[in-house]
Amino acid sequence: MFNIFFDAWSSLALPWSGAPAQRVSGSRFSHGLHENGERELHYRLFIPGGERGPMPLIVMLHGCGQDAADFAAGTGMNALAEKHGCLVLYPEQSCSAHYNKCWNWYDRAHHRRGEGEPALIAGLTRRIMDEHAVDPGRVAVAGLSAGGAMAVILGRTYPDLFSAVGCHSGLAHGSAGSDAGAAAPAPVASSAHAAAPVIVFHGDADTTVHRMNSGGVIRQFLDSHALHRRAVDAGVAVEAETGRSGGRAFTRHVHRERTGGIVAEEWTVHGAGHAWSGGDARGSYTDARGPNASKEMLRFFIGSMDA
Repeated sequence: MFNIFFDAWSSLALPWSGAPAQRVSGSRFSHGLHENGERELHYRLFIPGGERGPMPLIVMLHGCGQDAADFAAGTGMNALAEKHGCLVLYPEQSCSAHYNKCWNWYDRAHHRRGEGEPALIAGLTRRIMDEHAVDPGRVAVAGLSAGGAMAVILGRTYPDLFSAVGCHSGLAHGSAGSDAGAAAPAPVASSAHAAAPVIVFHGDADTTVHRMNSGGVIRQFLDSHALHRRAVDAGVAVEAETGRSGGRAFTRHVHRERTGGIVAEEWTVHGAGHAWSGGDARGSYTDARGPNASKEMLRFFIGSMDA
């Protein structure tokens, strides 16, 4: 029965407001360069046809060895953005910052607000918000692997900027001291950070980032959530659902507040490796089978932003 429900639910339009945005020709995928005095950051920006506002903004952080165009092709996020009328920003890590173009999620120089790559990406995000008609209450960040780990850091260091976080095959904030630490279950650091709601995807056959690390992202968020919500609102219940989509089975854990609002989701895609679930083979590190992570993240972002 859940399979029928899931297929119908996944095919629903995902309106940002009262009705779905119309498809409009003339979208652009532009190049840009951002400088903050210490570093420069190339990026690409998807602008839907007939740009209008205020629009949501999704910041997408690629994984190691990828670039903005590759990640856009693999996730298919631009097609969803065109359909639903939102901007998509793809910051691009440089080889000078990391030989394999990984975001430096494990380096403590990039763990704090106002420093390193979190500050650089947050600065670029604010610039795009200034230059385009962006709704400041509808800004989310998502990423794959190293990009997923950096998205978690941004959601915890800039919860005033990012309304929601999507982490695919990533790790918790401060959980490892080197990129090699991702292959094993990493300890989860606790802190007084506030945090944006988070949705996590992970394949249980991933040999690059251990599957248990997705649970660490959720635990870290729930710890922060309990600290920063009023005691009367802090209770969160978890529901487990199973289903099948795109030829792969999955388990979805949904964490709800007492009011019914979803604050965290953990998707385990059974049999999947280190790849974007439901992705497009035109991009690297994608798996066409399984639930569509881009669509589900967008659906989660909408709910979190409207909460």
